[in-house]
Amino acid sequence: MNRRIFALPFAALIGCVATNAISADTLLIDRANKLAAAAPVRGQTAQQVVARFGEPLQKLNPEGGQKKQWPVINRWVYADFTVYFEKNRVIDVVANKASPDEIGPKPPIR
Repeated sequence: MNRRIFALPFAALIGCVATNAISADTLLIDRANKLAAAAPVRGQTAQQVVARFGEPLQKLNPEGGQKKQWPVINRWVYADFTVYFEKNRVIDVVANKASPDEIGPKPPIR
């Protein structure tokens, strides 16, 4: 009888942990989908990005260009995402961390 009393709270605890993990994944997926719908797209020019999203919070120093096959990459930081440009065209958009505790991409190298 004592084993059943112990087993029930343990099973309930496991169920709560699994439920929290699932809801956290859902929130991350929702955040990623929201960003994809409201972020610059590959191929847009820098002027198009500024026209739609305004001036960035920060323009990071260009990286690359040491060799001909390594293009110069410019990075613009907005509140929710960072835009990567090659030759004045968007090549990628990366979501910024929602909070310091969020596990995600490392901050850009400055």
